[in-house]
Amino acid sequence: MTYSLGLPMTKIRTVFLEPSPFSCHFSMTLLGEIKLTYKGGHSGIVWLSVEPHRPTTMLLLWTFSLLLGTVAGGEICYNRLGCFSDAAPWGGTIIRPLKMLPWAPALINTRFLLYTNENPSKYQELVADASKIRNSNFKTNRKTRFIIHGFTDKGEEDWLANICKNMFEVESVNCICVDWKGGSRTGYTQATHNIRVVGAEVAYFVDILKSGLGYSPSNVHVIGHSLGAHAAGEAGKRTKGTIGRITGLDPAEPYFQDTPEEVRLDPSDAQFVDAIHTDGAPMIPNMGLGMSQTVGHLDFFPNGGVEMPGCQKNPLSQIVDIDGIWEGSRDFVACNHLRSYKYYADSIVNPSGFSGFSCSSYKDFSANKCFPCKNGECPQMGHYADRFSGKTSGVGQKFYLNTGDASNFARWRYKVSVTLSGRTVTGHILVSLFGNGGNSKQYEIYKGSLQSGKTHTNDIDSDVDVGDLQKVKFLWYNNVINPSLPKVGASRITVERNDGRVFNFCSSDTVREDVLLNLSLC
Repeated sequence: MTYSLGLPMTKIRTVFLEPSPFSCHFSMTLLGEIKLTYKGGHSGIVWLSVEPHRPTTMLLLWTFSLLLGTVAGGEICYNRLGCFSDAAPWGGTIIRPLKMLPWAPALINTRFLLYTNENPSKYQELVADASKIRNSNFKTNRKTRFIIHGFTDKGEEDWLANICKNMFEVESVNCICVDWKGGSRTGYTQATHNIRVVGAEVAYFVDILKSGLGYSPSNVHVIGHSLGAHAAGEAGKRTKGTIGRITGLDPAEPYFQDTPEEVRLDPSDAQFVDAIHTDGAPMIPNMGLGMSQTVGHLDFFPNGGVEMPGCQKNPLSQIVDIDGIWEGSRDFVACNHLRSYKYYADSIVNPSGFSGFSCSSYKDFSANKCFPCKNGECPQMGHYADRFSGKTSGVGQKFYLNTGDASNFARWRYKVSVTLSGRTVTGHILVSLFGNGGNSKQYEIYKGSLQSGKTHTNDIDSDVDVGDLQKVKFLWYNNVINPSLPKVGASRITVERNDGRVFNFCSSDTVREDVLLNLSLC
């Protein structure tokens, strides 16, 4: 039995057969060559021909991709990019129950937008052609960093270009923003399959750099946010792990958490893989969009990796954001999820401001059990993670840190111990740090009974890197009227930096409430 389907303004013929295994061949100028192989007991497409360059061409491509997506147990192949199957683990599993194929490359329309130190504000659009790349501002003596956006996003969003601009402040680099909005602005499930084509396109581009320009994949760094992180993983798999580095910015959780490594970003996808987790609460019921599962050699969990400071603002203040209504609205919907790329952008210009501490849990980190850095060295979350000497000594290494809640997210952690002197009272003690790098604000070290001779210790996260400490200031208060006007002091304050260096400050004085006490190096 044979059926035919016709659409206006084009030459199209689709034939459906009785249930049986079949193969389909489709040829078109805009698509290149597509081969569909089907194995199973369902009917499907056998032959479809389209006259190119007609007004309804894109509509037909969409229709064709949707038809392909309904075929169970199918495989589709593209000459440049290879084959894609909807069989397990890609579909038909508990985590990924729907069987879908990615859309055609022409529909997704992956674009490569090059920014360099020579053109920091206006991109040059590249194609995977060696001669055309040579005629661009691409330089083979520089590192190349790709940035891949996530679901519903696009490559022209400001945050991608801003990351490039921050890079230009510290290095000469080829910064390529990957746009795949043709495949990201659809249903989430389909987008999770479309990233396989995006990853394959990036891999093909890297292969052209290698074969056509002699450019080593080890000089390539692929940064991906959300679904873009898994697209980066696909690129890494298709280049056999030869890419130098992949960074996952809050890799997407739905349809990826607890899947086989073949499906998601994992440490084997590049020589070095690092990840930042900022929205790791379970999708159900908490609507967390990011993975809590480790996916790299180094996995960073700022603020515990679930709730980011500054994301609990009221809706109005969230939407009317300092960066504008659009960015504020995005933050209102997915603030925690978006924090990952903001942290990365800030890390570029703060090379020591995102130290990650090896710890068994965020609870232990918050209880001050993970300070200082092991062997005097902590990895830096974000841009400089690859400088860590132990970066590939294991996989799934977990690191914790705290960040700020506004645009300046960098923080520097110190352990402060205060030994009290003077009268016994109830109150709060605060300390501020002064060094050759700057001065910190006041941080509370302890509240409760202030007894002479007792030592109280707390870790603080300063918004300033004070450098080598030169002095500290001590203050106490209790907001209780006391006619005896008691005096309290600090006989000794010890400050330890995260690299293990210790500074000791001494004083024999005591002061009344709300009066500053200066302590000099002992």
